Amino acid sequence: MSGHGKLGNPAVVGLAGFGGTTLLLQIHNLDLCGTGVVFCMALAFGGVAQLIAGYQEFRVGNNFGFSAFVSYGAFWIALAMIWLVMDLQAAGVPWVAKHLKITAKDLGFFLLCYTFYTAILWVAALRIHGMMAFTFTTLLIGFVGLDLVFLAGAKGLLAITALDLVVCALSAWYMMAHVIYLDTFGKDILPVFQPWLKPAE
Repeated sequence: MSGHGKLGNPAVVGLAGFGGTTLLLQIHNLDLCGTGVVFCMALAFGGVAQLIAGYQEFRVGNNFGFSAFVSYGAFWIALAMIWLVMDLQAAGVPWVAKHLKITAKDLGFFLLCYTFYTAILWVAALRIHGMMAFTFTTLLIGFVGLDLVFLAGAKGLLAITALDLVVCALSAWYMMAHVIYLDTFGKDILPVFQPWLKPAE
């Protein structure tokens, strides 16, 4: 049986995966949990769930959501792979140490690539609504902080960067709740506010 009923909003899954995995990683960065649980969540919730949401955004014609969820989903899968390679490297696996060696600076350049990508999306986020602009502002600040930690050795910035990204994660969940509550209650319970960059009159 086929039908053409109302479609769900893929953002409720994408924002859930983005916010949840970002939050858990910051809990780790604040030395409150280990990496194992972050690794698993990065693959499943941050990775696969966001990829699925991203491709659903493609179906509804949302290029911003398509790009963001697929790209950040790939980020989490790649980060989990990087951690795995670094653990194998630390364990002295010969072929890993020879061919797949990853240093802290290498990780920094990986993060730098996503910093530039996030800056591009940040400009677009300014035109969507206030909460999207706020979320991407905190995300961009967080990536810059991580760049400084891994590329400049500014390890003292890790804790404050983690707190910034906690705010980013909770902001993503706020937007998720906005969409769910709007659909459930039929009214705008959690406002997302006006865009920071409004169209020219």
